[in-house]
Formats: sequence, C-alpha cells, structure tokens
Amino acid sequence: MYRFQIIAYTQTGESIGLVGSTPGLGLWDITRCVHLRTSADRYPLWWTDREIDIQPSLESADCQKVEYKYIRLYSNGSKRWESVLGSNRWVPLDPENLSSTIVVDDGAFGYLQPYPFGYIEKPTVKMPLDKGSEKLKIVVIGSSVALGHKAWLLKGWAWLLGQTLQEKYGHQLVNVSEVGANISRTIARFESVVTPEQPDVVIIALSLGNEGLAYCLPHQRRAVQRRFESGLQQLVKMTRDIGARPILGGVYPNGDYESEHYWLLRDTHNRMLNWGVSVLDWLAAVDNGQGHWKVGTFFDPAHPNTVGHRLMYQAIALHLFEINKNELAKEKQRYQQPNEVPIFDNEGFHVWACIEEKRLRIINRSQYSYTIAPYWQELQTALQSQAGLIPGIYIAKSAQQGMLPFFAVQEDGAIATILEIPPGVDLEYSAAFNLFWSNNSKLLFYDGHLGILQADDHHLWVINESDNEYNIQPMWQEVRLALKAMPSGVYEDPLHPDIPFRTMMISNDGLESRVKAPPKSAVFFQYKCKLSDISRVAILPLGDRCAVRMMLYKMEYDGPAFPFDLTRTTNIGDVADAIENGFDDMWNPAFLHYSPDAGRIYHSKWSGLSFAHEVEETDDPTGDMSTVYERMRLRYTARSERFWYVLQNCDQVLFVRTGISDRGGVIDLVNKLEKQCHGKPFQLLLLSPQSNHEFLDLPNVLHYNVEFNPDRMYDDLGHWMYCTEVMRQILESLGVSSKNLFWCPPKIPKEWKTR
Repeated sequence: MYRFQIIAYTQTGESIGLVGSTPGLGLWDITRCVHLRTSADRYPLWWTDREIDIQPSLESADCQKVEYKYIRLYSNGSKRWESVLGSNRWVPLDPENLSSTIVVDDGAFGYLQPYPFGYIEKPTVKMPLDKGSEKLKIVVIGSSVALGHKAWLLKGWAWLLGQTLQEKYGHQLVNVSEVGANISRTIARFESVVTPEQPDVVIIALSLGNEGLAYCLPHQRRAVQRRFESGLQQLVKMTRDIGARPILGGVYPNGDYESEHYWLLRDTHNRMLNWGVSVLDWLAAVDNGQGHWKVGTFFDPAHPNTVGHRLMYQAIALHLFEINKNELAKEKQRYQQPNEVPIFDNEGFHVWACIEEKRLRIINRSQYSYTIAPYWQELQTALQSQAGLIPGIYIAKSAQQGMLPFFAVQEDGAIATILEIPPGVDLEYSAAFNLFWSNNSKLLFYDGHLGILQADDHHLWVINESDNEYNIQPMWQEVRLALKAMPSGVYEDPLHPDIPFRTMMISNDGLESRVKAPPKSAVFFQYKCKLSDISRVAILPLGDRCAVRMMLYKMEYDGPAFPFDLTRTTNIGDVADAIENGFDDMWNPAFLHYSPDAGRIYHSKWSGLSFAHEVEETDDPTGDMSTVYERMRLRYTARSERFWYVLQNCDQVLFVRTGISDRGGVIDLVNKLEKQCHGKPFQLLLLSPQSNHEFLDLPNVLHYNVEFNPDRMYDDLGHWMYCTEVMRQILESLGVSSKNLFWCPPKIPKEWKTR
C-alpha cells in the first residue's frame, strides 16, 4: 500500500492530482486521477488521504516499478501536467512490504527526481546482537542523511553499512540519528541516546549544512565552520569518555554551496583528517568538484538519493570495523588514565600536557623566573614530540596582573610567544579552540582569524589568530552589531588596564570604542561599570582645514567624518553661522560653484568655505555638476547627522579649531556652541600660531600657540608624526584618551532623529 505527498504552491481554487500507469492511478487517464488534499497548517504539502493498492498493469512491460506524474487542476476544469516532456516519476514494487504502508515523498511539484524516496510507516526493529565475544555494537548519531532520508525506504548508507557489518562480522548497528540535528542538538542528546547503548564504536555523522552554512551571512560563515569543528571534537571526547571508539562521518556537498562554501568544506575536511580520528571520506564519492552533488546522486540540495547513499556506503572502508575487543579495552584504559603527562622537568620548573583536552600545565616551584621562548630548544623539542599542542592560541585559566595570559603555537607544535613564568605559579593553559564550543562561550563574531566570544554577561574574549594586529572599531559594522549581544557598559582588560585601546565601550547600539588585538593574542575583557559612570568626551573638529582629522587618524582616534573635517573654512564666523543654522545650506547647490583654475568648489553664502575632495575623476564639473551635488548631499547630510548625534549622546564635547582666529569671532562661536550644547560641558580648543594673550579669560576656551599645516604634514611624514605627538600630549593633558573617547557610529540609528 502506498501514500503519496508532494510540495506544491497553488492559487485559490487550484488543486493537485496524481495519475499513473496502474489501475489504482488511473492508467494515465486524467479524468480518473487520484485527488490530493492539503490543509492550512500543512500547506504547501499535498497528500493522498487514502492508501493506494498499486499493482502493475497487465499492459506494462516493466513489472518492477510503477510510473506516474502529478497534475495541476485549475478551478475552470482545465488541467496541466507537471512535466510534459522527459522521464516520469516512478516507485519500485516491493513484494516484501505488501502489508506495510509506504509513504512516497516526491519533493516539489515540477522537479522530477532520478530516484524516488519513500519510507515505511512503522518503527525500525533493531537487529538482535549475537553475544559472541568479538561482536561489536556500533551506534550512529547524526542528522537526516545518517538516518537514511531520501533513500528508498530509508535504506541509506547507515542501513547498508549495518547490513554488511551484521553479515560479515556479526556486529550490530543502532541508528539514533535525528532529522534536522546539528552540533548543539547532538551534544545535548548524546548522553540520553548514545550512552545507554553502551557502544563499542560511535559514528558521528553531521553536516555543515545543518549549521546553516549555505544561508548565513558571508561574515558568519567562518563562525559556523569553527562552531561545527569544535563541536565535533567535543563529541569525540564524549565518545571516548564512555569508553567507545569515535569515527567521524566526513563532510559532504550541498546543492546551495558557492565557491567560498566549498573552500570552507574542503578546509574542514582537511583538518578533520589531522585529528587522529578515523574519517569516512565522502567527498571523493559524491562531490562534483564544486561542492555540489554529482549528477544523478541527489534528491534535493541537502540530501543524496538512493544512488548517492549507496556511493557514500561504498566509500566506507570496512576494515575500520575489524576491531579486536582487547584492542578496544586497551584504548579505553589509555584514555581513562590520568590526563596529565610529564613533558619537561628542570629543577622545580615542570611542564605537563593533557593531549586529549588540549591543555598545558606549567608549574614553577623554583625561586627564579623562567622565560619560554622559541630559542629554548630543549623545551620546544619536548613540546613538539610529546605535548600534542595544536596550532593556535592557548589561554591561561588564571593569570596575575601584568602577565601575558596566552601563548601562540606554531604549525609544528612549538610555542612561538615569549612567555615570562614568575616564581611560585601554577598555570593551566587551554587551547582557545575549546572556547568555540557553545557550552563554553557564545561566539559573537569570527572571520577565520578574529574571534569575539562572550564568556558570560560580564566577560568576553577577543582572540586574534593572525600574524597582524586587528583594529576593532565601530565602523566595522558586523563587529559593532555583534557586540550588541553584550550588556551595555564599560569593559576593560583587567591584566593590562593601562595599555591604550584596551577599553571596550558597548551601548545598546553595539561597540562604541576602538580596541586593538595584537597578533597571535587573546585579550580578556571584564565588565567595569555602566556607561553613565564615565564621562565620554567627543572630539568635533571645526576646521580651518583637515589637520585635526589627519592627526586623529595617526592617533587612531578618528572615526567617520564630520562636516568640517574635509573642508577649508578660513573665516571662523562662517563656522559659527553654519552651526547655528544646522548646516542647512552647506551643500545647497544654489550656493555652490566650481572653479576650474583652483579645482575647488566655493560657497557663496559662506565665502570662507570651500571643498577640495568632492569632484572625482569621472565627473564633468564644468558641464554637469548634478552628480557632484548629489554626492555632496548624501555625504554632508550624513556628516551633519553625526554632528548632532554626538552633541546629544556624548557626556562632554571638545571642539577643535586650527588656523588664525580673532577674539570677537571666537566669542561669537562660543556663544553659538553654548546654545547648541544645551548645558552640556564643552571646551573650544584653539590651535594656531598666535599669542595666548589674545584669548585670555575667555570661558570654555583653551589656546595653544602651535601650527599644524596639513600641506607640510602631507609632504613630510616625520613632521606629521611630530605634530601627532604634540596633539596627543595636548589631549592627554585634557584627560582625553582611548578610555573615555566617544565614538560616533558611521550610520546613525534609525530611531534617532536629527534636531
């Protein structure tokens, strides 16, 4: 008996029918078709609501299968075949299951499969295990492919393997896989479904597809890969903890993978081969060389069909299951012995390793400090030959303030970091790889090199596995948004609180400060206080040229541009007037004109205002300025919004103006700034080659007799760096540093409205 079902999207009044080569299916007579039904809760699934007894037609030359197709039935009585040309759908006639009901799942309307999928509506009966001394119990835990989905009667690779192992060795295979299972779900199920079986061997067969690799955002793909790999290693450990031998099902294709997905698939495959665990290599069997299934081997993007399952089964090396019970017992004993293995001993300085858990313990009972460095050849040789360190970052479980809480391991297993080990310490280092398992932390961001992981609501790790420093800042949108997962507040590196760029300010909109992660490092951040407990200072340049922005750039205090950052404003009165009027006419085409001789755009309302960076090579400024005007509208609207956003959201403001200024103009500017600040503390920092006496006794005004000429800075990098250091000292004297600098997001939150 058979029941059929298919996914079909229909319009109101339409329905789906089924017609085929047997009397029960209408003998290809559309008027005698079997009608399918659907329901609101199951649509777009359509199914036959009765069991169909299918017998081969006497007119058919093939008694081994029945052919059929679906048809679309319109409300006006017309009908349309799902496929006029090409092959028909078909199901095999199975005399062994005449008393059972076979559910035939045909996928999607219009997409004919080369091989059908159906399953019997009854639980699978486990094969009894012959109690012979050499007989093994093998448990398969995985997802729908491991369960046999899309193979006829669920006789997929695992079922075929079970049959062979029973016939060849007398082994029993128990399949506890689950449709849709991913790494975290499988880890959660392991103790309840695998451990009670008391297996000798566990086959762990999961896919990157069920982790969401094909459909996640591009910047999330590496994180998906890392979670998958760390989860697999956790399952390997769990298997060994119950005294069983792990075997990993290899990765396999997906019809929705693109080139980067395929690179990640191969990358994971190659790493799995180096884990010291047997791997069932399925890529060679079913991969078409681009991360997709070979032609004729798949039912849908995520699943092989019966042919694909058979190819996966045939790729399994049966010698993996020629296991002696005594061999397993010795293996179990080896993994259940004390974890720590002595690696190095030198007069009170001891190094121990736990290879299985990827840990290293360093004890210094001497009265001397020891320095672990690449040139300590004796120690490095011992580590390489005995410790089993994996490439990457190792993190200290607890470290004293001022100590380096990590070290980096090279591909050859040697420690690449210079590490000072003071007297009287007992340090335990674990591979940062372990943190990527979901039970140890929540992975917020990973790009293959930089990982940001939330340990809990008050702690997070920033791990840099690359050879280059990472500059993490709010303009990096993916990182900024990822950190919205952390509670709002100020986070600092408790081991190195005085190092610049080790303060992480997080608001409801995500990251608000710049943070640096050195090469091959791990930086730990701990919640310190609420954002409201510190006074965040915003730096807003007010011209006269781009010198301030240039110096802030070298100090790495720069962020997205503000209105005066890339302009020339020779008249301080123009600055005051533009701010008072909300910048409304700053990019108004009625006041803008281009000078071919100067190569600049001048402003007729504010005669001291001009622009040198708005005309691009592809523009025609003498013939058509419309493109330039539109570009300026977009740029300066955003810059203006940032200006007002900063004034509203920072705690205090430092306005900075270079160039010659007059006392009256400064007084006018301060008065207008005071109105815009609405009682918020602010200072106007004047940087110009003038006497300080001209600005004495002006409230909120600070003047330094210095000259910062951007032209000279551009021509002479040494001078640029000298000016930057002078500027840094001025800001430090005012109490402004990376610990309290207010950073404006590049895109103002939608909910915030301009004034």
